[in-house]
Amino acid sequence: MLGQVLGLTAVGFLITALAAYLFPNIPTMFAFIAMFVGFGLILAIRSAMNNPPVALMLFYAFTFVMGIGIAPIIAQYARIDGGAVIIDAATATGLGMAILGGVAYTFGIDWRRFSGIATGALVALVVVGLISMFVTFLHPGVYAWLTLGVFTLLTLVDFSRIRAAQPWESPIQLAVSIYLDALNIFLAFLQIFGNRRN
Repeated sequence: MLGQVLGLTAVGFLITALAAYLFPNIPTMFAFIAMFVGFGLILAIRSAMNNPPVALMLFYAFTFVMGIGIAPIIAQYARIDGGAVIIDAATATGLGMAILGGVAYTFGIDWRRFSGIATGALVALVVVGLISMFVTFLHPGVYAWLTLGVFTLLTLVDFSRIRAAQPWESPIQLAVSIYLDALNIFLAFLQIFGNRRN
């Protein structure tokens, strides 16, 4: 199950990278629309779980529109130092996911018991992010570290879900979770490394 989930996730990230490369100058408004389309596709993926080929097609469509959604962010950081910060963030994300996967599989801790805490922290993070869009009270670097912490815990929870995969949990559904964890960790690292280069 782990190999299948990671394989799906890896292909998804290649598609995301391709989309971000193809649409570097997309207007921000269209990037936001792509993000909303992506969330709609998540719901569609869940509805199509009884039809794996359709769910897989929807998953890859989701990773493509997410690439369009983050393209302006990638382009902004690429202008800092020619893309080195993007490579650093991608490398840190890959290493971090490997370490978290190793922790989840090596030690006997069932991280699923912390899923309620992780979900609550995610909701709080979203609320704080929405408020900070209108009232500047939290430094972006601090928010990036908070994002990194929340999604680190969520990643451990999701790797535990893969380790104890239930019959009703499909590899595609688990790949969506791991993909979102890794994407948010990547964006957090991008913010952290980008702030250091500015």
